Amino acid sequence: MIARTEEDFNGLKEIGKIVASIRDELVQRTIPGITTKELDDLAGELFEKAGAVSAPKSEYNFPGFTCISVNEEVAHGIPGERVIQEGDIVNIDVSGSKNSYFADTGLSFVVGEGEEVLTKICDVVKLAFEAGLKKAKPGSKKAESEKPYSKLPDSMN
Repeated sequence: MIARTEEDFNGLKEIGKIVASIRDELVQRTIPGITTKELDDLAGELFEKAGAVSAPKSEYNFPGFTCISVNEEVAHGIPGERVIQEGDIVNIDVSGSKNSYFADTGLSFVVGEGEEVLTKICDVVKLAFEAGLKKAKPGSKKAESEKPYSKLPDSMN
């Protein structure tokens, strides 16, 4: 979609805030002992409360409101009876729509205390995303001559 009107921008901002708030709530609730299905059920309640719908469920008949991947699951994990454990790396992907506007967001993180290398990977990905977001604007180029990772803090190299 190309946003052309103020209404388009407002619609995208609204659904963007909704999926981000659902993502953040699920991240906060991801503790050892909870199942991916329990997290997904919470997402369903939050979508309903916000007057929005899950994009995977409504567009593709996906068996969950969200995609939750744990450890070896690369992407688009199907919520189920899997129990989250301390040190798991979890990816929560929330896609939704409201009033025909769609937004998608995801985040990978380590639950509780985990391997230092996993935490470092998640931190570096977040820094890379934030650096890219600062550069994203109309007319900007996809690549620059400067290596983006050269500006990472020494603790990340």
